[in-house]
Amino acid sequence: MTRAESTPAGADPAQADPAQPSPAQADPADPTLAELSEIAVLQRIFPRLPESDATLLGPGDDAAVLAAPDGRFVVTTDMMIHGPDFRLAWSRPADLGWKAAATNLSDVAAMGARPTALVVAIAAPQHLPVSVLEGISDGLREACAALAPGCGVVGGDLSASDTLTLAVTAFGDLEGRAPVLRSGARPGDTVAVAEGGNTLGEAGRGLALLFTRAIDAEGAPDAAAADALRTAYPRLLGAQLRPSPPIPAGAAAAASGATAMLDVSDGLALDATRIARASGVLIDFESAALGEHPESALGGGEDHSLLACFPAGAVLPAGFRPVGRVLKLPAGEPAGITVDGAPHLPGGWDPYRGWDGHAG
Repeated sequence: MTRAESTPAGADPAQADPAQPSPAQADPADPTLAELSEIAVLQRIFPRLPESDATLLGPGDDAAVLAAPDGRFVVTTDMMIHGPDFRLAWSRPADLGWKAAATNLSDVAAMGARPTALVVAIAAPQHLPVSVLEGISDGLREACAALAPGCGVVGGDLSASDTLTLAVTAFGDLEGRAPVLRSGARPGDTVAVAEGGNTLGEAGRGLALLFTRAIDAEGAPDAAAADALRTAYPRLLGAQLRPSPPIPAGAAAAASGATAMLDVSDGLALDATRIARASGVLIDFESAALGEHPESALGGGEDHSLLACFPAGAVLPAGFRPVGRVLKLPAGEPAGITVDGAPHLPGGWDPYRGWDGHAG
């Protein structure tokens, strides 16, 4: 889980974290980070990481060297922290690596670029088994191969912390195209979404299932219950734990003349409001185009779909479908969104308001 989490009321922040393996759980065949040197840990995870086609000089020196044929590159970064962003009791290590890659790849795609490379920094408790980092590495490799072939990990850092934290920086190649900004939407544009492997609102509904049905009597995350939910609701849990954003659709949208675009990570309503405010327009959604659960689609968050605006009459690239239109902002009215013509509050995820400070 990332971003959209909060801990249920009544959880004890001083309670031992059941998701963090303790020394008593140590497996002789799976040493902890404290039992190995940094060099030994890197030797175990480097072979699992994907290589980048843009690499001129890879891991081994103080910095990597990447090719930038366009003369420009897109760069973005994102963090995943145990507690507000994910729960080890619910997420398998490979899921964490996959999601850390997917969320950053989607931000690169939202600029109209092709992802080329990732830099990954991990801070972890010393008692964490090395196999957890190996699983994260596997997830990074699997996500790059499935979502952005040719993108790979070119470096990073390891450090110790009481809280497992992943920080990923992603780079992308604009391939001669202008970047697609949030500020280019114009009245008359068609508003469209590309959803990839997940439908709008499914990630939020999956998270709601975890917080209502994968919590034990003490308020702690329940790993067994989460596994049962994976079986019963594979699409919803997959959308939350292992999202599949439509990475190639970003470059396709740019090539098709998209006027504005962003990654839908904090909820369709909130992210569309960002385009509206940056562009000085009104965006009106058709509720019938938002699926069977329009409120989940508007406020769920973490879909990692691509929301884009295209000139009126433009042929939408493959993968995009229309969900609304851009309107001229009435004089004196604030930029924002409407649904079927009625004003709609943005809602969505705010990292300073959406987490109560508990871990789990």
